[in-house]
This record gives sequence, C-alpha cells and structure tokens, in this order.
Amino acid sequence: MHRRTLLAAAALAPAAARAQSDFPTRPITMVVPFPPGGQADLAARPTAAAMERVLRQPVVVQNRAGAAGAIGNAFVARAAPDGYTILMALSSLAVIPEAERLFNRAPPYTVDQFAPVALVNADPTMLAVPANAPWRTLEEFIVAARANPGDIPYGSSGTYGTLHVAMEMFAAAASIRLLHVPFQGAGPAITALLGGQIQALASAPGTLSGHVRDGRLRALAGWGRDRVATFPDVPTFIERGFREVEFYIWAGLFAPVATPAAVMTRLQEAVRQAVADPELVRAFTAAGAPVDYRDAPDFARFFAEDSARLVEAVNRIGRVE
Repeated sequence: MHRRTLLAAAALAPAAARAQSDFPTRPITMVVPFPPGGQADLAARPTAAAMERVLRQPVVVQNRAGAAGAIGNAFVARAAPDGYTILMALSSLAVIPEAERLFNRAPPYTVDQFAPVALVNADPTMLAVPANAPWRTLEEFIVAARANPGDIPYGSSGTYGTLHVAMEMFAAAASIRLLHVPFQGAGPAITALLGGQIQALASAPGTLSGHVRDGRLRALAGWGRDRVATFPDVPTFIERGFREVEFYIWAGLFAPVATPAAVMTRLQEAVRQAVADPELVRAFTAAGAPVDYRDAPDFARFFAEDSARLVEAVNRIGRVE
C-alpha cells in the first residue's frame, strides 16, 4: 500500500507543477472586504483591470463587506491556497485580531494566515468635516469637542476598523470624547458625512479630494509625518503638537499563506507590471492616491512595522463597547 501511494504521488507531482507554472488558467477573485467606494475598492478595481491585461485571465473584484473588514479577510484566510482567491486589504488586517483578543474572543483569522504579494499605495489619513461645519481649524474642532464631550458624531468603517483606530488615536491624544458611529465601510461613511448624519471622518486623501475640491467637505488635519501633496495647506497632527498621532491607510494584496511559491511569483510579477500600466497610474492619480509600490519583501517589512504600531494603538485604546 505504501509503495502504491508513493507511486501515485510521484505521478501527480508533475501535473501539480504544470498547473502552477501554467497559472492562471481560470478567473481570479480579488476580495475587497469593504463596500464599493472606499480606499480598498478604489485601489482594487484599477489593479484588477491591469492584472487582467498581464495575466490574460479575468480578475474579478468581489466586495465581501462586514465587521470592519473581518468577514472578507476571514474568507480569504480560509480560501484554497491556489492563487485564485486574493485579498486587497487595508491596515485593519492587523487590528481586527488584536481587538478580538481584548474581548477574550477567538479572532476570525490571524495575520500569519496571509502572505504579502505587494503594496500598491499608502496614504496618511485625513480628518474631514462638512464644509458647512462651524470648525475651520483643528483647534476649533478640539475646543468644541472639549466643550461638548460625546456630542460630535464621527463615522468609521466599523468598530476597530481603519478609520476608527485613527480617530481614537487622535481623541486620546487631544483628551476629547467623540460619538462613534460605525458603518459597513468607508463608502457609506463618506455618504453619511456628505449628508450631514455625521460631522467628522478620518479617510484617505484620494477618497476625500474630489469632495473637498467641490466645496462639500473641509480637511482639518493629516495623520502623516509630512503634509499630503494634494492638501498642501492642511497641517499634520504632528505639526500641531500631537507627536504620537501618526496613521497611514494603505492598500496591499495578500494571498493565503500556503500558496505555492511558483504561483506567488506569478502574482507578484503581475502586480509589478500592473502598477506601471498607464491606465492604472491615471486612475490612482485621479483618485488622489498615487502608486506606492513595494514588492513582497519590502511590503512584508512595512506590514510588520505598521502592524506593531497598530497593535500598540489598539491596546492603548482598550475595549470599546
């Protein structure tokens, strides 16, 4: 029996190797764990289209929103590690498991279930309010929040999601208390901000830029170490004395960790070519989120450093009911 098993395995090995070297032979699903309209979705669609042109197979964007990104992330973590299901994730990928541990709950996935493919962009988050809001500066916003603790509603992509952590980092540093209103993603949160249901939001510059240009929103501050090029007049929190308030909203591709090396190499090469595609570059630039490409080794280092910073922030914030 043992000999027959070995012979069968030997016969299957060349076929498996061929399947990996021929990858892909069918459509790839790129999961976005948020609704359409947010940073992950804005990064995913041009990337998927450009990868299609490289791989000569459809790359289909699938929005699997819910639980601040946990549902879509967990779906990819459990997917077959064959390269046909990949994830366009945000920095909340590392936040969600740590937040679950605060409540003594088993996390829906762990970061070691994912293998970095490539980073496609990374932007410091911006604080935005409606253009008709009474606060024209960050200082005015803080004064109002201190005078009315818990009264100013702000939106997020979900509890402990990317936008929630950024706002709570700011609130803790400024000694203010705001009213958190979670949504299923950045897209619905932006809609609520434009409609006046909330009064503040942390979001990526690319998501906000068009609304700021149209005079519907106002940017008060940025979470980056430096000012954002498309918002040269908007100060950073660091400039305003909040040295620990630094946060980046990035978008990067991951595959399930056991994906074969040959398939990972093919995906990595496809992204490398995709980010140089003129149509992708135009789409990212028009969205105000230019390409910030980092290959798998550089992305892995970036992800580890960013995750450590975010895990520390989540534990500093503590349990938020």
